[in-house]
This record gives sequence, C-alpha cells and structure tokens, in this order.
Amino acid sequence: MPRGRSVRGPFRPGSGSPPPFLAGRGAEQALLRRLLDALDQRVAVPSDVVFHGPRGNGKTVLLAWLEEEAASRPNLDVVCLDPSMCRTKKALARRLLAKSWWQQLSPAESSADGLTWRPGEGPAPFPDEVLTARASRRPLLLVLDEAHTLAPEVGNSLLNASQFVRRRFPLLFVLAGTPELQERLGAMEASFWGRCRPVPIGRLPEEDAGEAIRRPLAERGIPIDENALDRIVEQSHGYPFFLQLWGDAVWQQVSERDDGHGVTEAVVEAAEKDFEFRKDSYYRQRYNELRKVGLLTVARAVAEAFVEETLLDDLALEAAVKRGAGPAASPEDLREAENALFRFGYIWQPAAETRWEPGIPSLMDFIRERVPAPQ
Repeated sequence: MPRGRSVRGPFRPGSGSPPPFLAGRGAEQALLRRLLDALDQRVAVPSDVVFHGPRGNGKTVLLAWLEEEAASRPNLDVVCLDPSMCRTKKALARRLLAKSWWQQLSPAESSADGLTWRPGEGPAPFPDEVLTARASRRPLLLVLDEAHTLAPEVGNSLLNASQFVRRRFPLLFVLAGTPELQERLGAMEASFWGRCRPVPIGRLPEEDAGEAIRRPLAERGIPIDENALDRIVEQSHGYPFFLQLWGDAVWQQVSERDDGHGVTEAVVEAAEKDFEFRKDSYYRQRYNELRKVGLLTVARAVAEAFVEETLLDDLALEAAVKRGAGPAASPEDLREAENALFRFGYIWQPAAETRWEPGIPSLMDFIRERVPAPQ
C-alpha cells in the first residue's frame, strides 16, 4: 500500500453518509442553502421540500449533507425523524421533543406553552403543540427520510402540524422517499403535495458521473486514465450507488499498488470482478422483490420494450405491461402492475419528462438474462 494512503477510501457505497464530493446535486444544494438562509434569518420559507426517486440515487446522502449544513448554523434547531421510531403519535412526540429537553424546562417555561407532559406520563401532546414549543425557541429544520414508510395516521398528524406551525414560527420540513411517496403523502394529507416543492432525484449525467469518480481521486493525488473513467461511467449508467461501488473497488486496487500510475484500464479490469459481484448481489434483492409480488414476467416484457427504445411513452409502456401480464389480466391488474413497477423504481419519469426510462438500465439486462420471455 502506498505510504499514507488509507484502505478506507473516499467512496461510501450504501452508507448514507455524504462522500467528500457530492456530484451532480449542485442545484439541489443551492436550493437547500437558500431555504436555510431564509430559515436562519426568520424569513418565511416559501415551501417545504420533498425529494423523491428510485433507491440508490442519493436521497439519504443529500439529507445527510443538509443536516451537516444546518449544524454549521448555530441559530438553527434540527430534528431528524426515522419512521421506524414513529409508529404512533406518542412515539412521534418522543422523537420531536426528546425527554432530556423536557427535563430542562422550568415550570414557568412549560406552563407558558401549556405543556406539562413528560414521556411515560399520561397522553402525549398533539404534534402541533410539540412543534410549536420547539419552533418558538429557535428556527426549526425538520428532516424525514424514508417518508414513504411513515404510518398514515402519524403522517397525517405530522403533515398537518407542520403546516399549522409554520404559519406562526420559522419551520422548514424536508422529506425524502421512493417514487411511491407522492401517492402515500396524498393519502395522508390531500393537499400537501400541491403546497410543497417536489424535487425528483434520479441518475447523474455522464459528466457529473465522471466527476463523482475523478474528483475524490484527484484530491488524493491519484490520476485516472480517460478510457478507464469512460468504462466506469458507462457501466454505472450514472447510478450514484454504483458509482460509489466502482470507486470503492478501484480504491482497493490502487491501495494495493505502488506503481505511481494511478487508475489505469488494468486497475479497472482488476476491480471489475468485485464491482460485478456486489452489483449482482444488489440485483438479486431487486429480483426477489419482483418475484414475491408476481411481477417478474411483467418486468421481463418491459425490459424487452426498452431494448430498442431509451424512453417509452404511456401507450408503449401499457402495451409492454399487458404482454407480460397476459390476456387474462384485468384493467385493474394492469394498472396495479404498472404502478408497482414505478413504486419499486424499476421504471422512472425523470425531471421535465413525460416518458418513462429504466430506473437502472442494467437491472433490465439482469432480468432479461434470468426470466423467460412471456409467451
């Protein structure tokens, strides 16, 4: 290993923590900075933000970056929610206002807010009361990842409370979730989606994908051959999770060498086996998810439709789903199959596009290789 070079490199596949260089998300970061500036200055925040897109495109990483950015602003208060710990309204109250915070309140402060509850003592206060108590002290950033898994009753209470409180106090609510998030939020609170700012998060353009690999290596004095970089970008399809997998595999190879040549095509060749193994492990999970809900044949038919076309309009997608589902499928079955593929992120509509593209093109290759074509 070259002297001073750590085996733990700059790439973070699947960790959810921000890499040293967050490629291709400059517009989203600029938006969040503007909103934090407004929050910090107690100016009314124009809207809440919802990041939505297929898994592995960096939504959690973007939220982690937001938390770090907010932590650098001492005037802001930050609450990060995990739906798995907020299954009930009482659990939500615990997460919104930690027990240690309540214990620090003097009797005068708690009575002024009309709140005397301690966790474990009687019914929990309503979320709007809890958020009011917190946002009235300092501008509040509320962050919720995996929002599509939030329990409907809890989600309805939280969404309404956030809208009520922000009319009186500085509050910014930022959520992230998979493509089904719009449908889930609509079921929780009918008008929330229309009031928020939806921001789709999909795969990266080639230039940004290349920078996701090049920049972290360059900052550590490691050059990369252009042909080697092109190969990584092509095989990753701009999918951020795969870019991090590739970067980590390449880093391990470079760490074992001391030839001063950096990342060459030979290094990429040696790293490819590790990348392919980890990619296939990930795809086996997606395969099993589709199998469990009986969608493998439909997924295969849709994959066939994308062999000749990079984008499909609604009619072409519907025809492919119908081929996969078979003649006995009802219109309701076809709609549910198409919606399920969207929820899984198998198909996706990127920003400013009304046609469909693969969530990850190489996943469709994986399905075509393993699932018989529909008869």
